[in-house]
Amino acid sequence: MASESALSHQTSGTGLGRRALAGAAGGVAGGIAFGILMAMMGMLPVIAFKVGSSSAGVGFGVHLMISVAIGLGLTVLFGNRFLTSYGRGGLIGVGYGAIWWILGPLMIMPVMMGMPLFAIDPAALVSLMGHLIYGVILGSPTDPPHGGRPAHRQTTPTPGNPVHRRRAC
Repeated sequence: MASESALSHQTSGTGLGRRALAGAAGGVAGGIAFGILMAMMGMLPVIAFKVGSSSAGVGFGVHLMISVAIGLGLTVLFGNRFLTSYGRGGLIGVGYGAIWWILGPLMIMPVMMGMPLFAIDPAALVSLMGHLIYGVILGSPTDPPHGGRPAHRQTTPTPGNPVHRRRAC
């Protein structure tokens, strides 16, 4: 028989499944917003080149898959520890987006394409903006533990610790 505390922990909304769903949904939402920016810059065919295509549609699909994978990385690995409120999630997301800007377009893509590392030009700065937008969209709506409320919040009276209510005037 499971203990009462184990049952309450399983239903508290911080489980792996909820964090994975938040990461996938946030990754898609942030990926779509960033993908629109990439389409306006004409960058989607460059992403498609990673899989041997030149189609903007293929590039958008690859971009969304990467967005979901990176979103899962934030929420599944770090969700319980760092995403404890909506505001903090947004700030953590901005930092996470900046880290992926350094890793992705400044390091990984140049290596894959035989280009110089850390080349910062106007396109790289627009990419930074896209990664920051992606990060805040990813991090903000995540499902914080206890629905964003402190874990110790008491809503029902118990012996020795009554909940005080205001009297109606």
